Amino acid sequence: MKFVTIRDLRSHSRQIQKDLPKYREMILTSNGKPVAIMTAVSEGSLEDSLAAIRRARAINAVTNLQIQSVKSAKYMMRAGVIDDEIREVRKRRGR
Repeated sequence: MKFVTIRDLRSHSRQIQKDLPKYREMILTSNGKPVAIMTAVSEGSLEDSLAAIRRARAINAVTNLQIQSVKSAKYMMRAGVIDDEIREVRKRRGR
């Protein structure tokens, strides 16, 4: 995995663009912290790549919700309590 600073991206964008297919992914950093993932795509693979990234984010979000649920013991809530909770949230949202 290759790390690239924002400063390097500004200064050496042509070289980074050339190297990206070789590395497949590069991590963009700012002040030593990761801020983005750059990944090599082609015109033909763009939609599939975006779909895969979105799927991975959704899976990660669901996994985090499941972990939080177990930690807070909310996974043991009865169906009626869950329905009440959903109604309250919808009421606050104005639905």
